[in-house]
Amino acid sequence: MSFATANDDDSHQRFALGLVFAIVLLVVSTVVGTVVVQRGLRHAPAVAGAAQAAPTVVAEIASVRVDDGVVKFYFATNSAAVAAGGADALADVVRGVAAGRKVAVSGFHDATGDAARNEELAKQRAFAVRDALKALGVTEAAIELRRPEVSIGSGPAAEARRVEVMLLPN
Repeated sequence: MSFATANDDDSHQRFALGLVFAIVLLVVSTVVGTVVVQRGLRHAPAVAGAAQAAPTVVAEIASVRVDDGVVKFYFATNSAAVAAGGADALADVVRGVAAGRKVAVSGFHDATGDAARNEELAKQRAFAVRDALKALGVTEAAIELRRPEVSIGSGPAAEARRVEVMLLPN
């Protein structure tokens, strides 16, 4: 083999390796780009001026809201920490219990992840809200923990991770 032929072989090998490297880089960047875009779409804020049926719940921050007399505690992913402001939201419930009514507490979870772990987390969240009620003076006898028939909450995952508190009729 002559010196010129060896250089040509080295040149072809470098070209082939460069081409393989470029293809691998293209595939990796496409996969990473796709994941980034999908996550961005999932967590993208609503378009300004778009009509929304209900207020949005921030996915990773615990919050509380009262809808038609039902106090709804929303939880961050993998957390049972009750939102600040829970005592204020439960004021009407506490007054109702003082007037002789009972209160129902039901925990829900989102559909992502392990189902058994999610059900346990929904139960821990309901216990955390029960404890918040007890801290406000509600007796355990006045609190009814209810396991919903379907514990997977409806709607977006951030709204599915919730505990609902409502006064029961006399």
